[in-house]
Amino acid sequence: MHLSAATIAMLGIGTAVPRYVLDQTDTAQRLTHALSGAPDAARWAKRIFKKCGVQTRYTCEPDLLEPAENNRYFAQLSGLPVPTTADRMAIYKQEAIPLALQAAKKAMTDADIGPEAVTHLLTVSCTGQFLPGLDATLVRQLGLPLSVNRIPLTFLGCAAGLKAIDMARDIVAGHPDAVALIVSVELCTIHMQSTSDREALFGASFFGDGASSCVIGRAEQRDGPVFALGEARSSLMPGTAGEMIWEVGNHGYDLFLSPRISQLIGEKIPGQLAPLLRDEDPFPGVWAIHPGGKGIIDELEAALALSPDHTRFSRDVLRDYGNMSSATILFVLKAIRDTFIREGADKTEGFCLAFGPGLSCEIVPIAYLPASEDGAAIGAKAGMSAYV
Repeated sequence: MHLSAATIAMLGIGTAVPRYVLDQTDTAQRLTHALSGAPDAARWAKRIFKKCGVQTRYTCEPDLLEPAENNRYFAQLSGLPVPTTADRMAIYKQEAIPLALQAAKKAMTDADIGPEAVTHLLTVSCTGQFLPGLDATLVRQLGLPLSVNRIPLTFLGCAAGLKAIDMARDIVAGHPDAVALIVSVELCTIHMQSTSDREALFGASFFGDGASSCVIGRAEQRDGPVFALGEARSSLMPGTAGEMIWEVGNHGYDLFLSPRISQLIGEKIPGQLAPLLRDEDPFPGVWAIHPGGKGIIDELEAALALSPDHTRFSRDVLRDYGNMSSATILFVLKAIRDTFIREGADKTEGFCLAFGPGLSCEIVPIAYLPASEDGAAIGAKAGMSAYV
């Protein structure tokens, strides 16, 4: 696609995490202690915690830092009442709002826009619900126009953040004066389960809490480097509906992750990318991959012939924050952008990828456009032939 003066771009990014840190080694020790009555499960949990690529995560729930014998999330040992779904939703309502506000304010400051400029608000979350929802609350607390068009995206899983970016791009493409604010907040750790079930222990090994936000508009609205956005490709992978399941249980959300997910993504994503690649184009230099797990990054690195330099941002985010579901992809994009700015990178094209239940995949062509000497994003006015 040819980028013209009407290039649609990500104008600003903001991220936020709770104040409590889950050190992977300490958390594994607490969990294996709690599973002392089920030694096979304890050994398996210790192994997956060590190999999942995570060193630290963040949580809004200080109880998760308590020793196993005092921890209500580890009822196998403590004997304390396990938090009900209602208990967890109360935590979500209390903690999600300030975290979402923090990320949104950072994104708006980064994009240099005021609340009055926002015409569309897309809120994203799959780890909690309440009404009036996050969207209505953010309108009031951010001072957005009461007439702002609110679009909540709920229960779409890890791919929802990139889906929101694609939807915002379409909105701006159809409305030249539109400015869309996306806010994603996920509190995955409040759904920690008191069980020795392998699937639940696997999820407990790498999910974390966090919020992210971005502003989508016309590139000429922003002085400085931006990510230009191309037309997305969205699809369900056939024969994979039962590989990732998240249902509401009596004690939080019950998550099932098939051990085949990484392999299936590695097998199917190259075919999804093929229509977007052209033989005459240089190999993409940007690969913003949602770090749904170490195995996913490993499989895609092999399947797409990527170098460690291509996947380092996804691995770094997984290592430092874990998988924050829909909020994670903007952490990866921010890490790429900040590094490119610091290193003085030239215009660089590539792809942003995320995956979710279905199994679903979202692919958005992107191009990093550095700022020229006059502050405008290079490529936004001149136009260029690219993946986008």
